[in-house]
Amino acid sequence: MVTDRRSSRREFLVTGGTALVAGSAGCTGGRSRDDGRSATVAILAAGSLQNAIANGLKPAVDVPVEVEAHGSATVARMIAEGQRDPDIVSVADVALFERPLSPPWYSVFASNSVVVAYNPETAGGERVAEAGAERWYEPMAEGSVRIGRTDPDQDPLGYRTLFALELASRYYNDASDLGAQILHRDQIYPETSLISQFETGSIDAAFAYRSMAVERGYEYVELPTQINLSDPRYAEEWYSNPSYTLPNGQEVEGGLISYGSTVRHMSDAAVSVFDALTTGAYLENHGFLLREQFPAYTGEVPRRVSRTTGLSDENRSRLDRPGEALSAAVSDITVLV
Repeated sequence: MVTDRRSSRREFLVTGGTALVAGSAGCTGGRSRDDGRSATVAILAAGSLQNAIANGLKPAVDVPVEVEAHGSATVARMIAEGQRDPDIVSVADVALFERPLSPPWYSVFASNSVVVAYNPETAGGERVAEAGAERWYEPMAEGSVRIGRTDPDQDPLGYRTLFALELASRYYNDASDLGAQILHRDQIYPETSLISQFETGSIDAAFAYRSMAVERGYEYVELPTQINLSDPRYAEEWYSNPSYTLPNGQEVEGGLISYGSTVRHMSDAAVSVFDALTTGAYLENHGFLLREQFPAYTGEVPRRVSRTTGLSDENRSRLDRPGEALSAAVSDITVLV
């Protein structure tokens, strides 16, 4: 069953009616009155969501939350192998929900685009800026730009970088096999620290998500929509051509960037945090792309979830007013990297 729920984006704050007792539990999970798990909600999330959850979700909930962030392929592998048992899991590619996670339902709640972020204070960054959206690849292919990217075996940004370069090789008339010309193994950094390499002086430019550049205030080249994996018009006939095989043998096809999330362990606290996570306006503030149909649900959505995410008109009106808080308390979010 696929359910699309149109709703205004909102900053959802968990109200005092939940009557929670703060606790401490990591992403291995704790105990609660609902189902034996702790009132602290454990989230295992994509690395590109780390900043948004820590600095955007934090002021929107009054439930204790612990967050651990890794590349989404790593997140999926950790859960599949029993290394982590979070209440909520959020990944940057819903293909990982088909395998290895295979939850009975999930929500698609955000999109993004692949960009070339750059440091304008370095010579290599200046070259990328001067080349612009139509020639950004030339200084990279010439070897005059120190490039950063992520590992395709660890996260979707890594293999989406490969997809973007393959699409760029088809899009530009004078470009061929850009991946072979541009990419080297020593360019790889963890997703959670990729953009921070600008501060260390290690790189001039990076293949990144738009949200990552926006969050850190870095300039970026907006790639053509035929390349950046953000435009639904190109999802089937264009984006779907490239593919990548993960270490577990799963072949991931190119497509529209889609972030997905699900609740693995039901509790009032987890469902409320899930609602805030997947509908908050904080996502747009952090550079994510939102669509009118988000959040869109796939699978058999529990009534407990649909009941919580269906806010009354009165609450929606209050929540849509910027800066209005429904509770004075906020959570302490610990980010484990």
